[in-house]
Amino acid sequence: MQPYTDRLRQLRAVLAARSLDGFVVPLTDEHMSEYVGAYAQRLAWLTGFGGSAGTAAVLADTSRGKGAAIFTDGRYTLQVREQVDGADWDYVDVPATSVADWLVAHVGEGDVIGYDPWLHTRAWAEATHTRLQAERAASLVPVTDNPIDAVWTDRPRPSVAPMTVYDDPAAGRSSAEKRADIADWLQQERADAVVLTALDSIAWLLNVRGGDVAHTPVTRGYAVVNADGTTDLFVAPEKVDDRLRQHLGNAVRVHGYDELPTGLTGLAGKRVAVDPERAADAISSRLQEAGATILPARDPVVLAKAIKHPAETAGHRAASIRDGAALTRFLHWAEATLPGGGETELSAAAKLLALREETGLHRDSSFSTISATGAHGASPHYHVTEESNAPIEPGQLFLIDSGAQYVDGTTDVTRVVPIGEPSAEMRDRFTRVLKGHIAIATAVFPDGASGAQIDGFARRPLWEAGLDFAHGTGHGIGSFLAVHEGPQRIAQPNYPGGASLEPLRAGMMLSNEPGYYKAGEYGIRIENLVLIVPREIAGGDPDRQMLGFETLTWAPIERTLIDPALLTADERAWLDAYHAQVLATLGPVLAGETRGWLAAKCAPV
Repeated sequence: MQPYTDRLRQLRAVLAARSLDGFVVPLTDEHMSEYVGAYAQRLAWLTGFGGSAGTAAVLADTSRGKGAAIFTDGRYTLQVREQVDGADWDYVDVPATSVADWLVAHVGEGDVIGYDPWLHTRAWAEATHTRLQAERAASLVPVTDNPIDAVWTDRPRPSVAPMTVYDDPAAGRSSAEKRADIADWLQQERADAVVLTALDSIAWLLNVRGGDVAHTPVTRGYAVVNADGTTDLFVAPEKVDDRLRQHLGNAVRVHGYDELPTGLTGLAGKRVAVDPERAADAISSRLQEAGATILPARDPVVLAKAIKHPAETAGHRAASIRDGAALTRFLHWAEATLPGGGETELSAAAKLLALREETGLHRDSSFSTISATGAHGASPHYHVTEESNAPIEPGQLFLIDSGAQYVDGTTDVTRVVPIGEPSAEMRDRFTRVLKGHIAIATAVFPDGASGAQIDGFARRPLWEAGLDFAHGTGHGIGSFLAVHEGPQRIAQPNYPGGASLEPLRAGMMLSNEPGYYKAGEYGIRIENLVLIVPREIAGGDPDRQMLGFETLTWAPIERTLIDPALLTADERAWLDAYHAQVLATLGPVLAGETRGWLAAKCAPV
């Protein structure tokens, strides 16, 4: 932990030199992204934390305690304690305690706390500043240069990967059609322009992809869409070639990435829509300084992108068959190989990656594979490294949560493999998780119901045994885009961001992934992707549209971990039908030995 202690000391020296009493370090980039490029991994560099969500607060003065805290949610309760030194950092759970709560409790009267206005929203900055002023006579101030960059001397440069064309047939609609829809929305909102900051929104709107963020095929850039549908794209010039320019057409003007501030100034006197959740404070400040009228509104691409075009769902179905075959080959290998010893979390992840690459269509993983054996499985978002890499040994449960990026679809799937004979407790917990998974898969709900309204379906079998899991049940997913996509989510109502209250609509895709985690021993999660589809209910109210889920993921669910006595007749029927479809779908594309193994795995319970 010594390098991180030194980095914390160096940061405090910079803060003192700049007359700052503290600084807030989020895990994001200038686009409010969840997954960020290596150049923006400031939180990981400072603390050693490798999760995908978190924030740190550092005070220059350590006389009132450690003077540093790292904030994570329930997914990372174990992981943060393994990766971040408790001698230097307080571990703070969110949303129970917010960054503002901690700052108010720890800063001194009149302290000045800095923040990077390109890495926080205006709403967060204003709310935090208001509390500091009211309760501590302290202030939150924007900084021109991020102080971490002053001490991170070998910080990587942003990616130079090109922006590439995503063909219209795969997208289902042309960029011109999509931009015309945005123009119509602007007219309805009586706005002159909208600033798009989310990288996946820009990729979807313009039918482009990129390689600037590991596992997410996007390009760093901004877009301003005008009321006539013309668009100003701000992207590094070296990323744009002649084919891309031809694809974008004359209605999309290309500017340098660093020219955005000038472009925002050019919106002086105009009514400009800005997403308060996705736009950095610096963007709002520049527009305000220019004299533009800011209209807070959700990025209009978000919902359009979430409701998949038939071409996108068709592509995903093809990708799911291809990916399911690779995963099934892996599960066959795992059952035959892992109990014999000699394999590790890293070697198992490498094996699965190799099988996906053999398809010839694999572009990337959709996220860093969670290859977790034994106690590591109890960290829902565990990230294996050379330092943490553990041998896979008898008596353990091996959890593998992985996904792939194919041009026709993005996948995300979790399965659990017992290494040897599972205990009765493991089978009980696994079966309860399966019951929750089936409850979501078979759920029927009215059009407009939220994910929060059905989240409890997945938890009830666990609740009945006094158990639960500390993460959402389902997230949205992109089409050859981000593995985590909003606005829809299946989660408890108090889930950070309020996404679980978003109405569910036909055409949205989500994950179905309840779990159970026993600290120090094992983790269980069963994850398939599902598509929201209309449901016809005989005898139902003819004016009431009902919805349900179509399962999209095909791979066997480990039968030796199931206690059939805990399943109802309807649950057994669902499981048998699912496995029959797995066999019918994957059997024709698998070779003899694996096909025979799959047939045995898919036999009725």
